[in-house]
Amino acid sequence: MIDTLDPARGVVIGGRYRRGGAGLFEVEDPATGRVVASVADGDAADAADAVTAAATAFDGWRAWAPRRRSETLQLAHALMLRDADALAATISRENGKSRADAHSEVTYAAEFFRWFAEEAVRTGGDYGPAPGGGARTLVTSRPVGVAALVTPWNFPAAMVTRKLAPALAAGCTAVLKPAAETPLTALALVRLLAEAGVPDGVVNVVPTTDPEAVVGTWLRDPRVRKVSFTGSTRVGRHLLRQAADRVVNTSMELGGNAPFVVTAGADLDAAVDGAMVAKFRGGGQACTAANRFYVHADVVDDFTARLGERVEALTVGPADTGADIGPLISSAAVDRITSLIHGAVRQGARVAHRATVPAAKGWFLAPTVLADVPADAAILTEEIFGPVAPIVAWHHEADLLRQVNATEMGLAAYVYAADAGHALRLAEQIEAGMVGVNRGVVSDPAAPFGGTKQSGVGREGARAGLDAFLETQYFSVDWP
Repeated sequence: MIDTLDPARGVVIGGRYRRGGAGLFEVEDPATGRVVASVADGDAADAADAVTAAATAFDGWRAWAPRRRSETLQLAHALMLRDADALAATISRENGKSRADAHSEVTYAAEFFRWFAEEAVRTGGDYGPAPGGGARTLVTSRPVGVAALVTPWNFPAAMVTRKLAPALAAGCTAVLKPAAETPLTALALVRLLAEAGVPDGVVNVVPTTDPEAVVGTWLRDPRVRKVSFTGSTRVGRHLLRQAADRVVNTSMELGGNAPFVVTAGADLDAAVDGAMVAKFRGGGQACTAANRFYVHADVVDDFTARLGERVEALTVGPADTGADIGPLISSAAVDRITSLIHGAVRQGARVAHRATVPAAKGWFLAPTVLADVPADAAILTEEIFGPVAPIVAWHHEADLLRQVNATEMGLAAYVYAADAGHALRLAEQIEAGMVGVNRGVVSDPAAPFGGTKQSGVGREGARAGLDAFLETQYFSVDWP
């Protein structure tokens, strides 16, 4: 698939593929360090042209009947499933994740097209008499306009479709900046959307190594009325400050620090199964990844041993070897997480279990279980974004909840308890936008994805995902 994308002409504006104003940049396979492709490097002029194309296409696209937009998104869903193997291979090449994880991402990403195809025909509205009489109130909605979408590298397909699908369903046009580490999957998706019948200019793509120039241009352009960003809290704060200058409609899905709670009575087999998914899917490089494990002291040794046995059995290597865990995204990520492990050990933790890493090129890090982690260890305060599971023993629920909530992040959390009522009572006291109750997955296109505190603003997925790209309008109709 990569060979057919023409990434050197990967700035896509008004349906035309062209070179970037800043030249080319290289995308490397993190499993080998080899160059996968040279990609067009967009600049501020490309960004401005992309907005012009999106603004020009807006009136035509918003005029499409909702059913027609719906059928186009349904076709995009089918085309993604048709090309699932090629898309998964592309994700593995530029992102490094295992082939199984890449396939799962493609299926998940495609589901956003299907879900929002169904929501496109249900934009809703309201009608009723004014309480004081003399008028009828007619409430409707309209697309917000040109939407700037900024996506991360860790889910190069799903983060694109989670934003593009509702934007298109609502009748918005879009300018998209994929992560410089993983632009190829985005280019493949835009090509599929064109095949599905999305008109030229409705979706425009500007890969770049200078996100400040590109996204800054979009946020200063009065024709851009929406920005949707997934990434770090640090960058999110910066974009919010820029968006405030023009009061731009914003959606921000930012960092996480997800606790994984195991009570004394929990089913440990189920808890370990959930931990393997919540922690090690995608090598732990997910904002929803379990970041810190709080296990009741009565079962902490048993849980650690069971989890450790599973971790030691994980295979690590390039995707084409069939390994369970691929590389991290960069050498800097390996260095940062290695430093976190060493810091935890200096504070009293011990490396209890570790998988084997092959003697190969690439940015590989052994999946690791840390036991006896002090409750005040620095590793618990940072988003690890890698395959490391630090385990803290807890005794009293009040102390547990204090530790769990002692963070400015509030994206996801996980709770395992034998009694569903107990689990839900704990979940209700955790300051997070999403809580997995006796399961290790929280993401679902039909659920409102997002966090509290500094983990974000707004929600993606579900009905809320469509509402994020709509403006409410009402008509007060004279009614003598």
